[in-house]
Amino acid sequence: MLFSRPRGLRTWRPVLLSVFLLAVWQAGSGQLHYSIPEEAKHGTFVGRIAQDLGLELAELVPRLFRVVPKGRGDLLEVNLQNGILFVNSRIDREALCGRSAECSIHLEVIVDRPLQVFHVEVEVRDINDNPPVFKGREQQVFIPENRQLDSRFPIEGAVDADIGSNALLTYTLSPSDYFSLKVEASDELSKSLLLELRKSLDREETPELHLLLTATDGGKPELEGTVQLLITVLDVNDNPPMFDQAIYRAHLVETTANGTLVTTLNASDTDEGVNGEVVFSFGSEVSLNIQEKFKIDSVLGEIRVIGDLDYEETKSYEIQVKAVDKGTPPMSNHCKVLVKVLDINDNAPELAITSLSLPIREDAPLSTIIALISVSDIDSGVNGQVACSLTPHVPFKLVSAFKNYYSLVLDSALDRETKADYKVVVTARDGGSPSLWASASVSVEVADVNDNAPAFAQPEYTVFVKENNPPGAHIFTVSAVDADAQENALVSYSLVERRVGERALSSYVSVHAESGKVYALQPLDHEELELLQFQVSARDAGVPALGSNVTLQVFVLDENDNAPTLLGPLEDTSASEMVSRTVGAGHMVAKVRAVDADSGYNAWLSYELQRAAGGTRIPFRVGLYTGEIRTTHALDDVDAPRLRLLVLVKDHGEPVLTATATVLVSLVENGQIPKASSPALKAAVGPEASLVDVNVYLIIAICVVSSLLLLTLLLHTALRCSIAPTEGACAPGKRVLVCSSAVGSWSNSQQRRQRVYSEEGPPKTDLMAFSPGLSPGLNTLERNEHSEINSDLSGNVSPILNCGFKLFLDLA
Repeated sequence: MLFSRPRGLRTWRPVLLSVFLLAVWQAGSGQLHYSIPEEAKHGTFVGRIAQDLGLELAELVPRLFRVVPKGRGDLLEVNLQNGILFVNSRIDREALCGRSAECSIHLEVIVDRPLQVFHVEVEVRDINDNPPVFKGREQQVFIPENRQLDSRFPIEGAVDADIGSNALLTYTLSPSDYFSLKVEASDELSKSLLLELRKSLDREETPELHLLLTATDGGKPELEGTVQLLITVLDVNDNPPMFDQAIYRAHLVETTANGTLVTTLNASDTDEGVNGEVVFSFGSEVSLNIQEKFKIDSVLGEIRVIGDLDYEETKSYEIQVKAVDKGTPPMSNHCKVLVKVLDINDNAPELAITSLSLPIREDAPLSTIIALISVSDIDSGVNGQVACSLTPHVPFKLVSAFKNYYSLVLDSALDRETKADYKVVVTARDGGSPSLWASASVSVEVADVNDNAPAFAQPEYTVFVKENNPPGAHIFTVSAVDADAQENALVSYSLVERRVGERALSSYVSVHAESGKVYALQPLDHEELELLQFQVSARDAGVPALGSNVTLQVFVLDENDNAPTLLGPLEDTSASEMVSRTVGAGHMVAKVRAVDADSGYNAWLSYELQRAAGGTRIPFRVGLYTGEIRTTHALDDVDAPRLRLLVLVKDHGEPVLTATATVLVSLVENGQIPKASSPALKAAVGPEASLVDVNVYLIIAICVVSSLLLLTLLLHTALRCSIAPTEGACAPGKRVLVCSSAVGSWSNSQQRRQRVYSEEGPPKTDLMAFSPGLSPGLNTLERNEHSEINSDLSGNVSPILNCGFKLFLDLA
């Protein structure tokens, strides 16, 4: 319902409405008043707000028509297509305003281009939607059997959350011969209910009575509530305490100190002894709020203040006090204490600032509305009247839009280069004595355009990171500075994605978008990646966004994380050598070779010969950096016939990592051809003695099967022995198998893995040795050792058969 103008003038709307709204806007304020009942359904029509404000429907969306509720939520909404204000969600007047006589929803209607602010008040009318409610489903009343007729007994009434006639309660009592219901009403107090005794009680005849009390409100339709009254008849202590007055009144200012006496109650009991001793207490229906504000002396009947009183919170307190004697059973009586709180100027004004156009561009026109300001003071009278003022010497001013509502508008031109921001202080002062005031500040920033890209201090950074870093390790922080302001200077960082080999750059590193911290997502390996070069992009949040890149060169530093690795085709770490006692000093027995996957000092290897256990003299030495094992002097009979040489290979890293190679050396007499010392024998017998036995039996089987092959082998053996008798060919002597292939020398020897059986135990696999005079052609036995994997023996079987045939002749 609209109260701003009669409906009969709608036909003159093109003229009268324009004149009326123009006058309202020029005065700096405008207000509409509607009225709706509570609990209206969603979509209920409230008013044609656009039409009543003189706004065309076609202008609502372009002018950004919007409704701003004042702390009431989205209870009301406007249909922008027809300009009708309607109910958007359930409106509960009791939840909205409690028991206040007035209840309204205040709205601010804002439109732009140009900016206009209208104020709308929607009154919420009460409906009878709350029935009377009793405290509890049952009330107990104890009455002595000797009470006189017309005695009255107080009972608790009901409460109705509605107001006005909807909360006007009437009570009825179920028919009873013993009691009737009396209601005492007052303009200032709620109704007091009393049971009046109409017939004498006899406990032996009727110990209990059950009555039904019904409360009916004055709404349409009427709502009611009921409670059961359980009356217990007592047969002792027949005189209750009596107060000297039924109602006590007191007036307290809201700043009353704790401990202040409110009133003193007086109740007397005509009984004697303990039946006449009275104890005071609050009634059972006294709320927790009252118990937190007041206390009563149970003996003296003094009521004192124990909590802070606040007129704005509660304007009056209705306290029910009970006086109980000490008889058996006890008898009681009630009175009421009405405490009224007087208001003083104890609340400063409150300001609420709603920013609308912040930051403001430096080219904004004059009278641009920057913020809406509302002030309030919960005190009453002149104590709640508020006036506002603004900080001097600022290019802004306050314009009163409505009672206690102001607009902060631009009053003079802005220049960001002169001043980039302003701190505007709004002061509100009430009319109390002494006057109280409050202030609020608004930081008005002058907006800039995005004309500066983020800039790094230098175009390229070099970063050194040790390998084997933990995943997620922080390796560097990039930082760019943007000279712009606000979001135009908000810099975010990202990787410029590219491929690193077959993988994406983002699998190696990441950058935190806000801090610019660069993290290694996985452990880096110097042996895999020595240099990782990539770019980090910095972009601001302006529109359009500007950005720049910086290059990071991440060098992965080597750590000593790889132990030396012994070399050899079979990668064994144990070998045996046989040396004639006639060799002189400096004779090379074997050579140990190793590599290290690290770099620098971490890959610089050195070789050491470990000292023999028990102090046995070792007539050999090893080259510190070559790994060559040579004799230190001419061998003689003093030297042990079998020696175990332990060669320690270590790098120069921190900590030092090592590998160990074992060489078993057997010394033989002159004129004997040791089996294990000749390179030809190594090629024939192979790394393991068990494999030699297999080859021997295989050769015997071949010789028996084919005599033609046997003749060929004899001729071949004769030729081989006549060519190089001094280089390990088969020679006369004991039954020793010697297989020679003198087609190579030390210079072209290749790494081999040798597995050697010895008398001390099983084959060793911790040596990689290089034997002098061992050519690539001697790998035949190695391929024979792996015949289960590769059965191709063509082109290399002649040395094997040659040595096998020689063994066959010796055995014969």
